[in-house]
Amino acid sequence: MGKKVVHVEFPAQDADRGQKFWEGVGGWSIQNSGMPGIDYRMFQEGDQGGAVYPNDRGVQGPVIYLGSEDIDSDIGKVRELGGDAEDKQPIPGVGWFAGCKDTEGNPFSLFQSDESVPTPQGAPGA
Repeated sequence: MGKKVVHVEFPAQDADRGQKFWEGVGGWSIQNSGMPGIDYRMFQEGDQGGAVYPNDRGVQGPVIYLGSEDIDSDIGKVRELGGDAEDKQPIPGVGWFAGCKDTEGNPFSLFQSDESVPTPQGAPGA
């Protein structure tokens, strides 16, 4: 079986406007994620979810996250096949993610669930 889309992000020039739009179109209840210092508004529907956030990085269009059982191996595969993959980053208590681009420059991300991921030293709340 192929990879499953587990999360989608909707970058927004106006996060309030974006939240209102996606709540109306998707029928989702979008709430603040509760991550200190980060405006990241999330929804969850079963084992899939997503977020609206202020677009301060110039990202265009939705970014999908593909579920991964072995993120290190999948990062290697992206690179081997000619795509770009950042090193994995922790989401404390949740898992790992890595921003990627395919060979055509389309952004996507990988996500591996792992509740044992610690808060990095020096991070708020560490």
